[in-house]
Amino acid sequence: MTDLKTEPTIRNDNAEALSPDELTRAVHAITDRARVASRILGRVTRARKDRVLLAIADALVSRRDLVLAANRSDVERGRAAGTSEYMLDRLSLDPERIGLLADALAQLAGLPDPVGTAVRAETLPNGLRMRQVRVPLGVVAAIYEARPNVTVDIVGLALKSGNAVILRGGSAAAATNGALVGIIRDTLEDQGLPDDAVLTIDEFGREGAQVLMQARGRIDVLIPRGGRDLIQSVVTTARVPVIETGEGNVHILLDESADEEMATDILLNAKTQRPSVCNTVETLLVHHRSAAAPGVLAALLRAGVTLHVDDRARALLPEGADAPSATDEDWGREYMQLDLAVRTVDSVGEALEHIRRWSTGHSEAIITNNLASSEEFVAGVDSAAVLVNASTRFVDGGELGLGAEVGISTQKMHARGPMGLSELTTTKWIVQGSGQVRR
Repeated sequence: MTDLKTEPTIRNDNAEALSPDELTRAVHAITDRARVASRILGRVTRARKDRVLLAIADALVSRRDLVLAANRSDVERGRAAGTSEYMLDRLSLDPERIGLLADALAQLAGLPDPVGTAVRAETLPNGLRMRQVRVPLGVVAAIYEARPNVTVDIVGLALKSGNAVILRGGSAAAATNGALVGIIRDTLEDQGLPDDAVLTIDEFGREGAQVLMQARGRIDVLIPRGGRDLIQSVVTTARVPVIETGEGNVHILLDESADEEMATDILLNAKTQRPSVCNTVETLLVHHRSAAAPGVLAALLRAGVTLHVDDRARALLPEGADAPSATDEDWGREYMQLDLAVRTVDSVGEALEHIRRWSTGHSEAIITNNLASSEEFVAGVDSAAVLVNASTRFVDGGELGLGAEVGISTQKMHARGPMGLSELTTTKWIVQGSGQVRR
């Protein structure tokens, strides 16, 4: 086992020191180790997997000083490099956040194991007994940005669903991820499971990630999680199967019947609770007859939100309010900070047209007291998640009872929306007979 018990280096030069052929062989060796581990993990019982998850949770708490020291070095390095405070917030860990990571693992341990669950089962007229059951994907790879919590989420979900996982967590969180992976691998070994069930290629940098993306036949699925540039880079260059997790150009429609107090609470939560995450609202669509709109917009301004408004929305602002004019760039932008585009619409239908043009297919919400409006909105939105009278911040695996999430898929494949345990499985058909032959 690789010794990761001491604080890891931030970035070594392995990729630069290796020739292209040597780098390819090194990354392929990691995928081979993960494949061997996946075959063992796929047969582990739920009870044993749950014990391992709880042991990892305990180890994260008991060894949190190691994690926090590594995280401080990442944050200090990021701050020195001019990283924004919003991105530093995503990168930062503290004792409370580490406790929440441990809690998420404990919650995963309490969830049903999808492996072996029958999707369908029946006895055919010829006597054949047919079952379609869930099985692990095998080797899951994840490429993601500076979110140490994602490391723990992905590992927990992969282990519970019987998959080995290969991580590429990005240089900004290299020290933190190294500490986390070291603790997890130590715990796997202590629990009698292969530590190669959790591997990282961080030491090989971007060059290693490129090799991983080309490793067709060695990776069963690759999941990118991060901003638009990262996701599009993976989608356009990978030769392995990819589940695309989407950037979040999220919309909320303030309908004409919306209650001001409820609307204010929802919008403030959706925009200001954690602006740097993908389920934060980025565009507010305001019905031109909304009586709640002036109060809601004023509350957002008081909370420090910069509003990028169209001409009709400007007329709803408090006198003397400073707000830039919105452009097409604002409608298509994922700000990930305290900025919000505001457009006025004449109907639910017009709001839906705007969403169809500009949405990334992540999440959309409506605030309304009109049943017909909510039904029209729900039926007309073609995104992974649609909410009525609730904050878009709930579009999250933990909040929706999945324990955690690998990412939020915006594709229309087997996995759409928050990806939990079931989404990390595929199915196997089992047919049992008594000598039947096809005629």
